[in-house]
Amino acid sequence: MNSPEFVILCELLEGDPNFVSGSALARKLGMSRVGVWTHMGKLRAQGFEFEAVRRRGYRISGYPPGINPLLVQACLKSRPKPVDLLWLATVDSTNEEAERQLAAGRATPFVVIARQQSLGRGRFGRVWHSEDTANLYASFVFRPHLEPGRMTTFTLWMGANLCDLVANFCRIQPGIKWPNDLYFDGRKLGGMLTEARIDADQIRDLVFGLGLNVNGPARSLPPSLAQQATALVECTGRPVDINRLTAAIIGRVLKAYEQFVDGSHRNTFADLWNRYDLLRGKSVALVQGPRRVVGIATGIDDEGALLIRGEHGRPQRFSAGDVTLENP
Repeated sequence: MNSPEFVILCELLEGDPNFVSGSALARKLGMSRVGVWTHMGKLRAQGFEFEAVRRRGYRISGYPPGINPLLVQACLKSRPKPVDLLWLATVDSTNEEAERQLAAGRATPFVVIARQQSLGRGRFGRVWHSEDTANLYASFVFRPHLEPGRMTTFTLWMGANLCDLVANFCRIQPGIKWPNDLYFDGRKLGGMLTEARIDADQIRDLVFGLGLNVNGPARSLPPSLAQQATALVECTGRPVDINRLTAAIIGRVLKAYEQFVDGSHRNTFADLWNRYDLLRGKSVALVQGPRRVVGIATGIDDEGALLIRGEHGRPQRFSAGDVTLENP
């Protein structure tokens, strides 16, 4: 059952920019106008601001900074199925929390979102700095029951979808650096981490983690990373509505997952990947353990492996490795 605060917020958002009368809100909630005022006070405590005009009612005049659970839920209201969201002020890692929730028997799909992470992580066990509360840290949790071989392009498909969503939402042109980094103008914008548990011949649990720099400036990062990273606020030149963006990302990721499971993603994957592939046609270096390979990236194959054409002209395929662009 929706809380009175959620109902009030949805009514005011639907009425915006017009006023919504206190009497209408009271009738909707089946309570007195004093009760409505009490619940609006709870919204004010979260950072919402309201304009009140006698005989006209209320309208929203200010929003809380950072991600607000009620606001994201309100933006997701039109979805045919409700989204199970777990909200945390701080956590060690949203992927770790996802695994704990799975172990406790929580039904999938669900999404874990935190304002801060103390032990966020990326590929190869690297630290993902996630102390700024103006960014998005989320994990999407599924039980796909697919063969492990089907998953080789999963992260790539999700990354291409996220680039497409950000491009349309923010009116910028991001790109994806194989296999899991989102970039803009040569600087890292976000990262993905997919972790799976295999039971016999099937993927039992799948956790897709996302860290996206939204409104936290790069200067809030350690000096060693500040020159390499960026945030949407810097890419667009203005603060981004993180709540609407978060809702849009949740919707896109859930849809992309369904398309991946039913196989319909194959119809658009190649075109979408090529649109946002940052490496294709570029000189790159790939490090794989003690091995270092230099050549021209020529795209990916059907299994998501990176193709690099070396000095002898023959493309080599790599299913894992750390890639950097070489200076021309």
